[in-house]
Amino acid sequence: MIEIVDRNGAITIMVRVIPRASRDAIEGAYDEALKVRLMAPALENRANDALRRLLAERLNVQVAAVRIVAGEKSRTKRISIAGITREQIITKLGL
Repeated sequence: MIEIVDRNGAITIMVRVIPRASRDAIEGAYDEALKVRLMAPALENRANDALRRLLAERLNVQVAAVRIVAGEKSRTKRISIAGITREQIITKLGL
């Protein structure tokens, strides 16, 4: 089960990123994180940028609303998303 926390008007979730995948995809739960495959490599922040764009697109929020709060250089990251509710995240990501 993915932990989705509402903190100060923003939702925080853990994400497990698999860079250099054959396609961009959100695949559901991985331990307590959301598993995300990205075609972008983990070089020069490209995977982080691709992650922010993919989540913003799927959740229908601005890219600026999606921030990496922890784990910028790790495959497991804590993401903060502003302007969306917990229920909207569950519905839009199919969790």
